[in-house]
Amino acid sequence: MSLVTRLAAAAIVVMAAATGASAKEWKVVRIGTEGAYPPFNYVENNEIKGFDIDIGKALCAKMKVECTFVAQDWDGIIPALLAGKYDAIVASMSITEERKKQIDFSKKYYNTPASFVAPKDTKITDTSPAALKGKVLGAQGSTIHSNYLEDIYAKAGAEVKLYGKQDEANLDLANGRLDAVLADKVVLLEWLNSKDGACCKFVGAEYKDPKYFGEGVGVGIRKDNPELVTMFNKAIDEILADGTYKKINDKYFPFSVY
Repeated sequence: MSLVTRLAAAAIVVMAAATGASAKEWKVVRIGTEGAYPPFNYVENNEIKGFDIDIGKALCAKMKVECTFVAQDWDGIIPALLAGKYDAIVASMSITEERKKQIDFSKKYYNTPASFVAPKDTKITDTSPAALKGKVLGAQGSTIHSNYLEDIYAKAGAEVKLYGKQDEANLDLANGRLDAVLADKVVLLEWLNSKDGACCKFVGAEYKDPKYFGEGVGVGIRKDNPELVTMFNKAIDEILADGTYKKINDKYFPFSVY
């Protein structure tokens, strides 16, 4: 065998090994979630529950993998994924162009609008940036909602306060320290229907601008795991087709969130 032939054969072996290494066979998938965003994800009796969790478990069943769930504060949820703490994010994370610079996403598994809530005795009816000039507005930090308030409303003269958790923003609204809060409408509906949310009501329009609010909520995955994106996409199609998605949807909501 000539030197050239031996080198060519060696190159083929190296390429085959590299190909085999990149095509990971997934048997266990670690999933990161927040655990502080009811009804989508929350902790009850030391167990993570919610719509995101049920969807995640259904997707794992379709993918025939074992899944474990890891609670992670929202502001560190992408850094922890990139650091390898878990393999995927199932935490009501909206698919946005900014996030796609850091990570990949599956196709959407739900899509709901944003809305403002304010005290029941508020005089706010118009929630345009001009109408809320001088108002104190709250949102959970590092979210599509905080980005929208900072980019649009702060520049129009509103004061924007950001919080580590959605419940903290809601609490300040209930205690009169905010004029309004912007968040996912379904999350706010859950709160308004609770004892703590009896103070407040929806005001103004719904917000769906894809530039800020994205293309829906998807599973976040590191860019070096494209096969996992494919697996999640296939599983999403399957739970939509066989009624599993509707069963989970109807457990939490009286309307479709897809």
